[in-house]
Amino acid sequence: QVQLVESGGGLVQAGDSLTLSCAASGRTFSNLYIGWFRQTPGKEREFVAAVGPNGGVFYSNSVKGRFTASRDNSKNMAYLQMTSLKPEDTAVYYCAAGDGIYFEEMYDSWGQGTQVTVSS
Repeated sequence: QVQLVESGGGLVQAGDSLTLSCAASGRTFSNLYIGWFRQTPGKEREFVAAVGPNGGVFYSNSVKGRFTASRDNSKNMAYLQMTSLKPEDTAVYYCAAGDGIYFEEMYDSWGQGTQVTVSS
């Protein structure tokens, strides 16, 4: 498995930007999908974005046009750049590694999560 550690969460205002980072170690990173999911209390974890081994990117409709997922295989890093943040983006964000794309069952390695809070 891959070990993943997210960072970059915090408290921001609506309209602000924030970039999350995901550092990977262990198993080969470059041939895996890196997914981003989020979860709020009382709700199921939901897909946000994913970036494939060849750089293809996939987004949920709720973040398309505002979030950008990327990766740097040379550094074993993945990123989620979030712009025009809204209060409804408030959640714990997780990065995950696996065979992707949209379903969490396709990912077998998960980070511990990082809290993003967007105030109105």
